[in-house]
Amino acid sequence: MSADSKSEGVTTDSGKAEGVGHGWVDYNRVHNDLREFLERADRLGEVKKVSGANWELEMAGISEMFGNERPDNPPALLFDDVPGFPKGYRVVWGAGNSRQRCALTFGLPEPKQTMDLVQSYRDRMHSSFRHIPPVTVKTGPVLENIDRDGDVDLLKFPTPRVHEVDGGRYIGTHDLVIMKDPDTGWVNVGTYRVQVYDRNTVGLWISPGKHGRLIREKYFAKGQPCPVAISVGTDPLLFITAGNEIDYGVNEYAYAGGHRGRPFEVVESELHGLPIPARDEIVLEGEIVPDDVRTEGPFGEFTGYYASGEQSQPAVRIRRVYHRTNPILTTARPGRPPHDFIYAKSVSKAATIWDEMEKAGLPGIRGVWSHEAGGARMFNIVSIKQMYPGHARQAGHLAFSCHAGNYLGRWVIVVDDDIDPTNIFDVIWAMSTRCDPAVDIDIIGKAWSGPLDPMLPKGQVENTRAIIDACRPWARKDTFPPIAAASEKVMHDTYAKWRHLLTE
Repeated sequence: MSADSKSEGVTTDSGKAEGVGHGWVDYNRVHNDLREFLERADRLGEVKKVSGANWELEMAGISEMFGNERPDNPPALLFDDVPGFPKGYRVVWGAGNSRQRCALTFGLPEPKQTMDLVQSYRDRMHSSFRHIPPVTVKTGPVLENIDRDGDVDLLKFPTPRVHEVDGGRYIGTHDLVIMKDPDTGWVNVGTYRVQVYDRNTVGLWISPGKHGRLIREKYFAKGQPCPVAISVGTDPLLFITAGNEIDYGVNEYAYAGGHRGRPFEVVESELHGLPIPARDEIVLEGEIVPDDVRTEGPFGEFTGYYASGEQSQPAVRIRRVYHRTNPILTTARPGRPPHDFIYAKSVSKAATIWDEMEKAGLPGIRGVWSHEAGGARMFNIVSIKQMYPGHARQAGHLAFSCHAGNYLGRWVIVVDDDIDPTNIFDVIWAMSTRCDPAVDIDIIGKAWSGPLDPMLPKGQVENTRAIIDACRPWARKDTFPPIAAASEKVMHDTYAKWRHLLTE
């Protein structure tokens, strides 16, 4: 074991920051790692530091409290002085889960509203974005401490128990699961839940059809254990990328590097030569073994339910633990929305669905939002400027069938371009006044779902979903009753003269 680093706090080597706008920090580049990200967020007043909270339900309860009280702008929670653990062993919850922190995560301009973020993300994808592959380096902060074989002790980290009914403590929620395809050598970086069983064994649950599951089964078919590295203290940019629907064969490090504007540095792990982020906080390495099947779960998931229950899953034997001095464990609390990773997920999901729909040839899209209440998957809204008969239906079918919008979907609502898809009041108004349920709802069966869907009977993996056309009927769109609201000019003049009333 070595411990040579002096970087014990949340520090940065980025140089002097420049303030813009309402305290916005413009560094002209994305952060180097989690610690630099947290320092930048702290300068914006976006980090709440908490001392003395217990790993047993208490940290999660505080996270849920802030989510309930400040659903539109919860802080990142940085827990220190966790009872029973060394000072400096910290846990951060919801690192990128606010409008400002999501913009920081991707290095996007300061947003005034949510759709600004979605549009900025898309603008990048259509202009400057390109994949930037990672570069392999010989060392990095993640190698400051290495526990090998008999010295491995996962219980030394303040891993939380999130919900009372959970089957155990979950060290992997805001994580990266790194695997290599045995046939092609492609490296996949996904996000899957990781339960701690004991000092050197964890459970890893991967939904059927996910890339990590496909890779695992390739090794098992060859009669081999599946090598894996699991980062449980990672950059929020990597976390969001790993949880997004990216095409099979695409390198997630390269995709995240494209948003960062420069490559991520990776080091090769000791056992299997897997590329692990050189500046991450905590990385576990071992093998998924087919002959050691244990009970995983239950775990309260992002849908807000214990839908998957207990699962029989092959265990992961951990033989290496790499970590920085005074490591920070990253956590994303799932459960009944709003929870502390869903906002950033909704932004990237909405932008990706929008992009895939346009690539499929659909014109006239004015906005897309994957609502937080649907876990950024189950309730997607598309705003269009109608251009021809059937345009709205085409939009709905594309939104649910594209890669980013398919898995675990439930509802797609298509609205006119005067409706802000992020404003649920607007959306429900459109559904209430522009939709005839008898003719404007299409039901689709046998769609891709999975065990996390609370509506599915055990063993079923296909679901049913609905497309709701909440646009003005095409044949009547020009004669549809006019909206009863002040004009833009009246509201502009009103705000100019009377805005002060809002702050008195």
